[in-house]
Amino acid sequence: MQERRGVRGVKSAARTVALLELLAGRGEEPSRLDQLAQDLGVPRSSMYQLLQTLVDSGWVRTDATGSLYGIGIRALLTGTGYLDGDRRIRLVRPYLDEASDVLGETIHMARLDGRDVVYLATRESHEYLRTISRVGRRVPAHAGALGKALLAERTDSELPFGDGPLTALTENTHTDRAALLADLDGVRERGYSIDREETVPGIAGFGFALRYGTPVVDAISCSVPVARLTPEHEARVVTVMRDVRARIESRPPPVSGEPDWR
Repeated sequence: MQERRGVRGVKSAARTVALLELLAGRGEEPSRLDQLAQDLGVPRSSMYQLLQTLVDSGWVRTDATGSLYGIGIRALLTGTGYLDGDRRIRLVRPYLDEASDVLGETIHMARLDGRDVVYLATRESHEYLRTISRVGRRVPAHAGALGKALLAERTDSELPFGDGPLTALTENTHTDRAALLADLDGVRERGYSIDREETVPGIAGFGFALRYGTPVVDAISCSVPVARLTPEHEARVVTVMRDVRARIESRPPPVSGEPDWR
């Protein structure tokens, strides 16, 4: 348990958060009591009491037998509140609509969170061949266009990675730190990132960091199936997305008294 500003963390609160994050990360895969207790290093009796409290309040759901557990509907309400209450997301959404209409491709907004990026908004393509994503999805930052665009805004010493190998999502994902650093140098030189089937096979992405705050934590991207990514279409994607980024960044800062969340 870490201390911040002289205040020691509350153990029960930390345990509750860890449990909710674990259940949310497992998505459709239900969990059993013994498994959760083991994964979090919590006594079985304590985990049972915590689960029942969260089931009663709607944060965790259980099946008819009472032996399987998953994330509850209250988590959705909280996530929606986060999206609705963030002025940056509200600012960017209309530009995502515009880029999707102009390009006919899938457009994303995401935010850096530790070693991952979290999808905050998505506009799906209407084409038959299209990428499928969802708000709330987490992707390792080193593995895709959004994350690499944001990592390139940091010096090599500021990158949130250790010395070990990086997780591979496809055979094209950078798992070697030196290769990733070389790629980030290219991102800085071009001004945008390129993901060629590094996150999802058959999908290319182009990422653009939004430099409307410090540190830079938000980015937008365009995802395109490689089956229809001609050189001409790629050039058009880059041109449109650069223009969209410039117009987003030109918007005025928050008015006095309005929070600018970090």
